[in-house]
Parts: sequence; structure tokens; C-alpha cells
Amino acid sequence: MARRTPNPGASPSLGPADRPVDAETLRAAVANTFKTSPHEGRKKLIDFNYSTPGTLPGTLNIPGDALPTELHLMDYGPDAVRTTTIDHPIECEALGKPESVTWLDARGLGSENTLLQIGQTFGLHPLMLEDIVNVPHRPKIDFYDDKILIIMQMVQPKKTGSGVGSEQVSFVMGNGFLVTFQEEPEWDSFNPVRDRIRRGTGTIRTQGADYLAYALMDTIVDSFFPVLEVIGETLEDLEEEVVANPTNATIKKIHRMRRALMKLRRYIWPQRSVINGLIRDSDNLISQEVRVYLQDVYDHIVQVVDIIENYREIASSLMDVYLSSINNRMNEVMKLLTVISSIFIPLTFIAGIYGMNFDTEKSPFNMPELGWYWGYIMCLAVMALIAALQIYFFWKRGWFDNFSTTKR
Repeated sequence: MARRTPNPGASPSLGPADRPVDAETLRAAVANTFKTSPHEGRKKLIDFNYSTPGTLPGTLNIPGDALPTELHLMDYGPDAVRTTTIDHPIECEALGKPESVTWLDARGLGSENTLLQIGQTFGLHPLMLEDIVNVPHRPKIDFYDDKILIIMQMVQPKKTGSGVGSEQVSFVMGNGFLVTFQEEPEWDSFNPVRDRIRRGTGTIRTQGADYLAYALMDTIVDSFFPVLEVIGETLEDLEEEVVANPTNATIKKIHRMRRALMKLRRYIWPQRSVINGLIRDSDNLISQEVRVYLQDVYDHIVQVVDIIENYREIASSLMDVYLSSINNRMNEVMKLLTVISSIFIPLTFIAGIYGMNFDTEKSPFNMPELGWYWGYIMCLAVMALIAALQIYFFWKRGWFDNFSTTKR
């Protein structure tokens, strides 16, 4: 956590319709994470973005696939709410009133001019915008003279339906206003908060911008729980699969599960410091009442971290169980082959003896059985008797008990 003081002489270089994500879409997207073939394309172990070495501080390094920026404005107070889409951030200046809260939601980070205009309108430090567009950024909090920059990571299903991804959400909070920056306009989980504002549910319309920031951060943290619920169910299915029928696909699922949990841990762990910093070091921008609510968000983060750590231990133990199951299956296969070999060894011995060339006319001791009338039948009967006795012996010893579970 660092407190930055703007340089007075520095120049201020600075969607689509909302729709919630239903539970079935979330469940299918998370489940597909562990069904995707590894040959569909290699992914970075850790996603990160960086500027060209030597770049001037405050330079906006906008990702090439960033979507155009859309500005959605909500200005509300105890008696009225105004919601509109604006073309220029300058329209927010006329709305700032002591008794109201101005919330500007910038969806998409692809319009550099619009981002620069937001910086000029709200007096944002150049390093603020640099951190906002530097996607993905580690969750953090930075204090400026009269503003706070908060960067958090929110998890949600990818719009392609091929897994769970993360979205960086940045907050710039000042006296009476809050500016949020979202990567993906199509996926927006803030609708419950907007509905509360429109309906006047609770005390949100009588509170300030700090309470609005709390409500949005609480939504971000709560977005981890549905994902973890589906991951828990997937782990249970993997446990049954590892014990009953482990295959090469199983080990790939476990590996992808461990990577997914590692990413979730990387997203949520730093957010503890973010919330803790708001509780302890946010000066007069965060009221004492809101600090109490933030403590509840901190408790939720700790709960998410505990769940992720437990799941990581389970995923690691699944690897050991997989290896044990494979070894047990190999032992069963080897035992089956040993039984078959043990049965045929004496039979092969007898067949080998009578396969030798002897002349009974030279000596009566040169295999007199070759001249017996029932010699062939008797030889087969003796071989069948030996095989039956061996099978009975192995069965009494319990060697056939586990063969039914061995996949052939």
C-alpha cells in the first residue's frame, strides 16, 4: 500500500444491455473448464501485462482486444435517482451535489480518449489510469490526496462458455462520487446493487459514495462462492472417478483443477490487504459505519481463502489417490497374469514332455504312454485336473476376489 501525492506541475495524462449470469450458465461454464482438451491451445500459467521498458510513467498501455468504453451514469439521492448513458464525462460535472452520489460506470477499456477525458473531469492522477488499463493487475489499493484507487479481481464465466475467467474491476472513489472501470461490458454483476438503488431498498440511497463502493466490492467477493460451489461438486466427482475408474483423462482433469484453484487463490488473496487497508488507513473518505460493513467483506474473503485452501489440499491428495489407484490396478493385472501363467506352466510342462521324439521300439522305457489306447484322453484329463486343482487353490486363497473391479 502506497500513498501517492500528485505532482502539481504534471499534466493530467491520463455496453451492451445489462443481464445477470444465471446459475445454469455458471455451472456449465465451470464444469467445461475441466473438460477442455489441452490441445485446444496453450495458455499462460500466469497472465500479466507490462509496458515496454523505458516507457514514461502514466502512459496508457491499452490491451489490443479491449472493448470500446461505454459510460453509464447513475446519480442518486434520498429522493431521486437518475440513470442515463452519456457520451462525454464532462456531463458528470453538473450533477455533483452535496446531497447526492454520482456513480460513473465505464464499461470497456478500449477508448483512450474517453479514459483521458474521465481523468480530466475527475482530476485523476496519470498513474491511476495507467494502473486501471494495465490488465490484469494485482489487486491493490493506493491513496492519493483526496481519492482512493482500488483494484479488484472478479471471477465469472467466460462469455464463450469454455470455463471461468477473471475480470479486473477498478474503483476511483472521491468525495461524493465513484468511478468504476470494467473490462467486459457484457458480463456485469452489479445489477443487484443498481436495483437496490432504483427501488430504494435498505439505506443505500441515504449513504455516501463509500457505502456504494462497499456494496460493489461485496458483490465482487460474493461472486467467488458460486464458482467454488461448482468446483466442490467437481472435486467430489473426481474423487469417485479416481477411486473407481482412473484414466489418463482423470489426471488431466486434476491438473486443470489445481491450476484453476491456484488462479482463484491469486485473485482473492491480495484482496484481503485491500479491504484491510480500507478499514484501517482510508482517512475520512470511509465513514466509521462503512468500516463495520467492510469488516464483513473481509470475513467473506477469509472464508473464500479457507475454502480454496481446503480444495487445493483435496486436489493434491487426489493426485496421490490416483497414483495409488493406478498401482492397485497394476497389481491386480499382474496377479491375474500370474494366476494364468501358474495354471499353464504345468500344462506346458506336460505338453513339452510328450512333444519330445522317442522311439518305443528301441526301449520299453521310451515313453510307453505313446502306445496306450487312451493315452491322449488320459493326458488331457490329467492336464484338466491339474488346472482345476490350481484354480480351486487360488480361489480358496482369495486371489479372485478383486478381479471383478479390474478394468479389462
